[in-house]
Amino acid sequence: MAEIIEMPKLSDTMVEGVIVAWHKEVGDVVESGELLAEIETDKATMELESFYDGKLLYVKVGEDGSVPVGELLAIIGEEGEDVNALVKEYEAQKGDSEGADKGDSEGAGKTKDGAGHSVPTGYYPSGSAVSSSAAVSSSSAVSSPFGAPAAVDKSATALAGNGEGRIKASPLAKAMAKERGLDLNRVPGTGPDGRIVKRDIEDYKEVASSPAKTAPVVAALPVGTERYTEEKTSQMRKTIARRLGESKFSAPHFYLTMEIDMEKTWEVRKAMNEVAPVKISFNDLIVKAASMALRQHPKVNSSWMGDVIRYNEHIHIGVAVAVDEGLLVPVVRFADSLSLSQISNETRRLAGMARDRKLQPSDWEGNTFTISNLGMFGIEEFTAIINTPDACIMAVGAIRDVPVVKNGEVVPGKTMKVTLSCDHRVVDGAIGSAFLKTFKLLLEDPVRMLV
Repeated sequence: MAEIIEMPKLSDTMVEGVIVAWHKEVGDVVESGELLAEIETDKATMELESFYDGKLLYVKVGEDGSVPVGELLAIIGEEGEDVNALVKEYEAQKGDSEGADKGDSEGAGKTKDGAGHSVPTGYYPSGSAVSSSAAVSSSSAVSSPFGAPAAVDKSATALAGNGEGRIKASPLAKAMAKERGLDLNRVPGTGPDGRIVKRDIEDYKEVASSPAKTAPVVAALPVGTERYTEEKTSQMRKTIARRLGESKFSAPHFYLTMEIDMEKTWEVRKAMNEVAPVKISFNDLIVKAASMALRQHPKVNSSWMGDVIRYNEHIHIGVAVAVDEGLLVPVVRFADSLSLSQISNETRRLAGMARDRKLQPSDWEGNTFTISNLGMFGIEEFTAIINTPDACIMAVGAIRDVPVVKNGEVVPGKTMKVTLSCDHRVVDGAIGSAFLKTFKLLLEDPVRMLV
C-alpha cells in the first residue's frame, strides 16, 4: 500500500521547506530509517528519514524546489501502483475549500497526458501511469533528475548549470565552494549527469591557482552604469521578516535606555581571565547580570499569550547570533544557575552551531528573555525588536572610553549604554526601570554576581 509523505514541520516557525538534496531517486528502493532528503528550514538544514519500506514512486519537486508544510512531498509504495490516482486521491482529501482557494493556479500545476486528460505535474518513474510524453511536456520534469524521459537531450542535462537552470552539485561541494568563494558556474562537474562533487572543487582550486590558466581580468564598467544582483530569499530571511513584522506591528514597543559605568567590570574581567579555565567575555557577564536581575524582577521574565500573561519561573536567555543569512537566537537555559565559566562554554558552543547551521529545535526554542549585543561592532546605542513571545529584549552597545565625573573631578572612565525594548501589554515603565536599575547595580559592582 502506498504511503503519502507530507512536508514535515521541522521548526516552530517553519512554513515551507526547500529541498537541498534528494538522497533517493524515483524508482529506488527505500527502507525505513534510510535518509530520504535534506530539507532547508528557516533555521537549519535538517535530514528527512523514511518511515516506510517500498519504492520511491513520486516526488513533488526537485532540488531547490519548495513545498509548504503539510503539503504532498513524496509517495512511497509498491511498483506498478497508479501514481496519478494516488495524487488525485490525496488532492481530493485536502477538501474542496482548499481547491477553491487555488483558483486558476490549478492549471499551472498540471499537464496533459496522451488522451488529453489533466494530470498533476511532478516527477514520475518511466513506466508509471503517466506517459513519457506527458512528462516531457512539463518544463519542471525536463529539468529534473527524476524520471527524465529518453527523448531529453542528455548533453544539456550534463552541464552543472547555465544561465537558466539550477547548478547540480552535492551539498558538500556547495559548502566547499561557498567556503572558498568559488563560482559553481565555472566548475566542471564529473559526477553523474555532470553533477559537481567534492573532487571537482579540490581539482578546480589547483587549476585556478596556476598562473597559466588564470581567468582574464574583466575591466570595470564605466561610471554611471546601473547594475545589481538578486539572491533568492532564504527560508531564514523569510521567517525573520514575518516574525519581526508581526512583533513590531502587533506588540506596542517602548524603550528604556540607561548608561552603565563599566570600570569595575572591566577590571574584574581582566583579573578573572588570569585564573579562569575559559575566557570570560563581557557578553558572559551581561548574560549573568541579566539573569540575576530577572530573578529579582520576574514580571520582566514574562510572555504575552493573548488571553493570559505567562510569568516564567525559569530563566532561559536567548543570545542573538549573526550568521550569513540573518539572525539566530540560541538559548542559554537556566542561566541564573550557571557560573560564568559555564555560561561562556555554552554561549560559545551554541554560537558555533548556529554559524554551522547545526542548531536543533531544542537549541532555539523556549527563550524567556533575549539579549542582542552589537558592542563588538562599535555600535554605541540601538533599539531591538522584541523576540516574541518574550515581553522584553535588551540591546547592548559598545564600552566607550569617556570622561566621567567622580568625587567632583573629571576623570577617564568606561561606560556602556543598554536599551530595554518592552511590550507595553505586559511590562510598564516602572517595572522595566526597576529591572535596569538592578542590572546596572550588578555590573557596576560585579562582586555581587560572585556571592
